[in-house]
Parts: sequence; C-alpha cells; structure tokens
Amino acid sequence: MNIHEYQAKEVLKGYGVRIQEGIVADTPEAAHAAAVKLNEQTGTSWFVIKAQIHAGGRGKGKVNETGSNGVVLAKKLEDVAEKAKNILGGTLVTHQTGPEGKVVNKVLVAEDVYYPGASEPKEYYLSILLDRATGSNVIMASTEGGMDIEEVAENSPEKIMKEWIDPKVGLQPFQARKVAFALGLSGNAFKEMVKFITALYNAYEGTDSSQFEINPVLKTSDDKILAVDAKVNIDDNALYRQKALAALRDVAEEDPLEVEAGESGLNYVKLDGNVGCMVNGAGLAMATMDMIKLVGGEPANFLDVGGGANATTVEAGFRIILQDPNVKAILINVFGGIVRCDRIASGVVEAYKTIGDIRVPIIVRLQGTNAAEGAKIIDDSGLKVFSAITLKEAADKVQAVLEA
Repeated sequence: MNIHEYQAKEVLKGYGVRIQEGIVADTPEAAHAAAVKLNEQTGTSWFVIKAQIHAGGRGKGKVNETGSNGVVLAKKLEDVAEKAKNILGGTLVTHQTGPEGKVVNKVLVAEDVYYPGASEPKEYYLSILLDRATGSNVIMASTEGGMDIEEVAENSPEKIMKEWIDPKVGLQPFQARKVAFALGLSGNAFKEMVKFITALYNAYEGTDSSQFEINPVLKTSDDKILAVDAKVNIDDNALYRQKALAALRDVAEEDPLEVEAGESGLNYVKLDGNVGCMVNGAGLAMATMDMIKLVGGEPANFLDVGGGANATTVEAGFRIILQDPNVKAILINVFGGIVRCDRIASGVVEAYKTIGDIRVPIIVRLQGTNAAEGAKIIDDSGLKVFSAITLKEAADKVQAVLEA
C-alpha cells in the first residue's frame, strides 16, 4: 500500500527522522493558512507547494489545465494561494502517471529548506528495501540525489552503493557509518547522517514496509540532514497489525477496478492486453499469461480468484474483466485441487447467465478433479463458452478466437 508524501513524513517524524516540515491543504485558502502557520512555527518566508499524488516526477510534471509544475516555489506569502490554485483540482501528468495523469486533491505546503549558510546544500539519495534474492534488507545510497535512481543506475552505476542488512541482526552502527562515509560526509553532517539512517531503518522495520525511498535527502547549509521527499510502500500482508497505517489508504489514488476486486477478495492487476485472464493461483496465472503471449495475444490483466473459487467470485471476476474495453476474449484456467472442476463450470454458467449480454468468447480450461464432468457442463450450456482440458487445447482456442 502506498501512502502520500505528507503521510509518510509524519510516520518518519514519529520515529525520529528529521523532515522538511509542512502542512497539507485541499483548498487555496487552506494553503494560505498553512503557510501562515508554517511561518509562525519555523520562520520560513519561502514556501514549497507540492502536489500530493501517488507518483514520482511531480516537479517535472505539468498540470494539464494550467501548465503549472507539480512542485512550485512561492517566494511571498501572498503567492501561496494562487500557486496552490493552479495545482489543486488539475490533472498532473508525469512520467510515472502516464498520459492520463492523476487528479490533484491535496497539496503539501512545506518550508523552504534550501536557505543560504556556511556551505552549499547538497542532495543525496537513500532507500531501504527488501532484496528477495538474498533474503536481506538493503540500503541503497547515492550522492546523486534529486535524480531518478534508474537514470543514475544506467549512466553512473558506480555512484550507487549498497549495504545489506541481516534482518535477524538488524542495522549495526558500523553499517550506518559506512553508508555515511560512502556519501563523502564528515564532521557534524556525518554524525547527522548516521542518526538519520538509523532512525530511517527503525521506521522501515517498525512499519512493516517493503520500500522506503527518500529522494532527496538534504544536507542543509548548516549541516542538518533531513527528508525533503518520502515514498513509502507498506506490505499489504502486514496491514492487519498496522491499523493506524491502513487507515491512511487513499483509494482515490488506486485503480478503481483493483479496488473493486479487493472488495470481492480477488487479486487483480490491470494490464494493457486483449485477453482477460481468470485463474486460481498466482503461479498458474503467470503461466497462463505466458501462454497467451506465445499464441500471439497479450494479457489484459492478472486475476487470481483463489483456491475457493465459486459462482460468486467468478461473477465478480467477469464483471471486472468486462469493464476493460480492450478485452477480446476471456480465458479461465482452473486447476481443480481444492475445488472441483464441475463446481467451477457450474459457477461459470451461472455467472454468465446472471450477467447476460457477454459479447466476447470465453474459453474455460479445467484440469483436475471432475475435469471431464466440468467440460460437459460447459459444452451443454448452449452459451458462447468453449471448454478445454489440456493447456495446448486452451492455447489453440485462444489463438483461433484472436485470429477470427
């Protein structure tokens, strides 16, 4: 589960991570009031207005309706409301949103932390994530803060350092110092970075997150280290014990079909293809998607109905897949281990009749307990549904449908 920048910063602050202070607002008037309050609290006279959407590249992105960037600077208190107005309610398009963009419902009014002083401010990149290959957490750090890490990895991979953390042992003090040293820091800035990394790792573990990305981490002109931005992804499997974090979910930022699928207990991810998939089991779903590509199609989605599939879940899956106008056919691929194939077949027929007016062909491949009985139910239904038992048979029928 992703959360907004302003939410992530509050979480980090609770673990002792120094942040760029800010106040969220949903109207131009509220943005002005937030700036007034920030001025009183921090003394800042310049303000940064930042669109709050679940996507990166906001500073370079454009709001369609006004042409404003998603992150702008207001050098006068009187300018805050107008600059916020140019962002709020608009559609912000960045390299991560795609051309459709995302509607901005909130902005974060933040203090300006790039103030003059004894030294020049310096930006760094810092992230913590799970390395599944090693079964360890890994800290990634770079002196090239403020840039996309993918761009740094492609053009200057030597500028990215990695430090693996054994989750059984946790972050050791020497490892935090090693990262700070690799970033070229010294003196008070070095000490501050060690504290920052330690607090950040504690927050990462304490929130059951799968990724923390702070880009940039800023060394201010007076050697403070703080998070200017924060991208936090929390492991969905841990939300049952992270009630406070689960309450931060913003479904308006999520794909409506994925939200609907979640409410029906389905695992769904929308893709850009033309063949809808409905499968029981993630591994079988991946194999099914590969098969579709092999016969010249493209998967329109990943949809796992789980081991206990029935008429209700099948109907919910149909309704979700059919909302995608690009779908030209639907492939149901079920292994009847936990659930019998004849029950799945009956569920498919029942769901088809309930929905009605399904205009795309459906191929149902059933294998396992009572597969033959299931195929007979499909064949005798009189509906535009075609049965298959082997994977090859299902693949041939998908190919024939696409070529018709």
